[in-house]
Amino acid sequence: MDAVLVDIRKYGGSLSARWTARRLGEDEYGVWLGTARGVAVASDAGGRTSRFPYVMVVPRAQWWTATFCAPPGPELYADVCTVPQWSADGAVVRMVDLDLDVVREAGGPARAKDVEEFAEHRVRFGYPDAVVRAAEDACSWLLEAARPDGAGIEPFVSAYRQWLALMT
Repeated sequence: MDAVLVDIRKYGGSLSARWTARRLGEDEYGVWLGTARGVAVASDAGGRTSRFPYVMVVPRAQWWTATFCAPPGPELYADVCTVPQWSADGAVVRMVDLDLDVVREAGGPARAKDVEEFAEHRVRFGYPDAVVRAAEDACSWLLEAARPDGAGIEPFVSAYRQWLALMT
């Protein structure tokens, strides 16, 4: 399993998060990356370590990524972002965080998070109209796709579990 540098920036260019994950594999939903508990995560707000193991799916040509966490983390934390871009050798994946997130605690409903931050940043950083539309559309889609109790769609229902099992 190869190491992948995950580099996430804010629209203004500041570092939102950077860490090294393991490339676990790929399926119809995208590339799956795994991060163990205790991995160093850098950001312009300061460093930290991951508190629990998780996997992240990086879909193809979509305006989001989704992270699935082992307890006590949230079951799902999906980031609305620009379409992730891979380096030619697949060792680095980069994206721009567009603030909107969709979170689902274990067994709970999916909910949008950081809506106010998105509204503030779209003005401060001058998000183009096409970026605003893509972000809002991705957030709406994620809220439906991540519905609990099997009412959503894959990989948000159960497909992620096989990947998360590799990390726990």
